[in-house]
Amino acid sequence: MTQAVQTYAYLRPSAVRSSGAGRGLVLKTSGGVTATGVAANPRFFQGFLTAPAAAAALLVVADVAAARYYQPQRLASLDPVVTANGDRLRFESFSGCCGVYACLDVLPEGLDGELLGHGTSNVDVNHPLREALDLIGPADPLHLSVGPEELAVTTLEGRRVEKRVPLPDRWLRGFAETQVLAAGFDLRAEVPAAEAVRFLRSLPRGSGRSGACSTQWVVAAGRALRQTSRPVPGAVCLSGPERLSGLHRVLRHAVALRVYGPPAGPSPSAAVWEVVLPGMRLSLTLSPDAARGFSGEGGVLPALAAGHAEADAELVWALLAWEPRVDPAELAEQAGLTTDRVRAALTRLGTAGQVGDDTAEAAYFHRWLPYGSGRVEEQNPRLRAARALVAAGAVRLEGGGVAVVTVDEHVQRVRTGPDGKLSCTCLWWAKYRGGRGPCKHALAVSLGSNQGAATDGGAEDGAGNTAVEGTR
Repeated sequence: MTQAVQTYAYLRPSAVRSSGAGRGLVLKTSGGVTATGVAANPRFFQGFLTAPAAAAALLVVADVAAARYYQPQRLASLDPVVTANGDRLRFESFSGCCGVYACLDVLPEGLDGELLGHGTSNVDVNHPLREALDLIGPADPLHLSVGPEELAVTTLEGRRVEKRVPLPDRWLRGFAETQVLAAGFDLRAEVPAAEAVRFLRSLPRGSGRSGACSTQWVVAAGRALRQTSRPVPGAVCLSGPERLSGLHRVLRHAVALRVYGPPAGPSPSAAVWEVVLPGMRLSLTLSPDAARGFSGEGGVLPALAAGHAEADAELVWALLAWEPRVDPAELAEQAGLTTDRVRAALTRLGTAGQVGDDTAEAAYFHRWLPYGSGRVEEQNPRLRAARALVAAGAVRLEGGGVAVVTVDEHVQRVRTGPDGKLSCTCLWWAKYRGGRGPCKHALAVSLGSNQGAATDGGAEDGAGNTAVEGTR
């Protein structure tokens, strides 16, 4: 597996400290980006977390970062990502197996202090800090500092902490894929606190390979949730239900449980399980199978193969301004592009970790991760194979929405359906039916069509629109 070694440099370890006004949580940041540019140790917030479940919710995000739900093994604790968007703090992490994505949004009503900046960084969540957070009671006032305590004396803050962490490229691909998947999700169920507690506590809490074979569906039944063995209309897939056990930390403070997902289909699918807390939202996004990480879903491939996407992404990136809610329609108006092209550009930016998805608000948000914009494209074997097929002249467009792709002595036929989606005669398509993104032959046809349109001096339609998947 390809890995990139990322160095996290903290001025000192994060810690919980006692003070006259109560407990103080000091989260140290590593190198990041702010609205004014790159910063070694950015400062985002200083004030109080007013939500009683704040410490427990932060622990859930840290637990996911240190966990591997499929084939568990001991991992070093990886540091969550924090993004300040002007009116909120957002903490994110990914499990080691890439099958669970955790996100904690601390909303304005959960903060009592001053947001000092906009940007993204990593925060140090070490083992002593986790033990200290476990001891914080819901009635304890919790003062939070994200960044250096005193900017003027940063060189006197004690020993410097550096972590050289090997980050698999699949983590970055997982962030990109969850953004694309969640953009097509709708709210499927919302139940009050009592039912949320009952349902989540009824799920198995085991771990290991058993979760790989445990797939069920959940459907709303009035103000309750009912489990079913098949995907009935309105149901949401729940694969590896033990992966939700981390939410037990915050159940005593839950206000409601919301479940987001795509329309129910015959195959397992991803879903978002969100616990609404006072002043916060905590969500876990589960992959379609406990043995299946998000990194191989292939949802970003249509946007990477779309014409104009690279240039459009550069334009859209220049317009992002750390807003807590990024609306594609507003961006389209500012950029002079169609909404579909803006969505494709946002997907491409997501492959570099520069954009994320806020499922609850049906919008995107601006963040920054230390990866180059072309990294996912370079690491995706299907896209590389498709470009090689186009370069070798293996794609021949025929009439009637049919294209022929010749690979060695094998010929595959790619057809365009009435809905504009491509299908193929290859084994990949026969196995997944488009459920894990397009095959290399369909991608090659898309790339060839885009190149042909550029050669003809025109775009795909009169507005320069490119067909991409997505509902937002």
